[in-house]
Amino acid sequence: MTAFVIRHSSFVIGQSVTQVLPAADPQAFEQAVQLLRAHCVIAFPTDTVYGVGAHGFSEHAIEQLFVVKTRERGKAIPYLLSDAEHLNLVAREIPDAARLLAAKFWPGALTLVVPASARVPRILIAGGDTVAVRVPNHRITRALIDALGVPLAATSANISGGRDPANAEEVRAQLEGRIPLILDGGATRGNVPSTVVDVTTDPPKILRVGVIAVEEIERVVGSRVVG
Repeated sequence: MTAFVIRHSSFVIGQSVTQVLPAADPQAFEQAVQLLRAHCVIAFPTDTVYGVGAHGFSEHAIEQLFVVKTRERGKAIPYLLSDAEHLNLVAREIPDAARLLAAKFWPGALTLVVPASARVPRILIAGGDTVAVRVPNHRITRALIDALGVPLAATSANISGGRDPANAEEVRAQLEGRIPLILDGGATRGNVPSTVVDVTTDPPKILRVGVIAVEEIERVVGSRVVG
């Protein structure tokens, strides 16, 4: 495997050991934050599956995320926020439907597709003009985002096309030597996806049905949605 050096650290993909540390350990948590600030990629638990993420406003860090996962550049990467109030950091505008749905379901398993602001790196949205955003219902994930001070560019902690990991060992089985750190927060509930709603259209469009049913979405927005 070709070594890939992350400029802001000594970690080399394929030549370094991945640490697995308890997320509840303050020193491990601080190490995770420092790695993110150094534009490295780390893995962590969420309310659905384990995620792998990087500094959301750094093109370099997002590039590492694609490399780690062997992800196609044409596939956009979502953002994770720590609070619905931070949606304006990444959205050019916030449609009324987005405000209603965020108020009802965040933090939780709802992903909203909104118009991307100019601050969002083009690599993250694969050259498009929208960005997918979620506030996870997981204390550790939100604490990481708060400590970093910017959104996390994040997706499932697997090699693209691989099994979504529900625990730290499943992450390690796929990403050993590809990332410097996995924060072990115990088992997650596994492969239960978030519901994805595109609120850039009127009416909103359901892109994926997950934990939240279509009927629940319709009740909140007060109208039928496109399936």
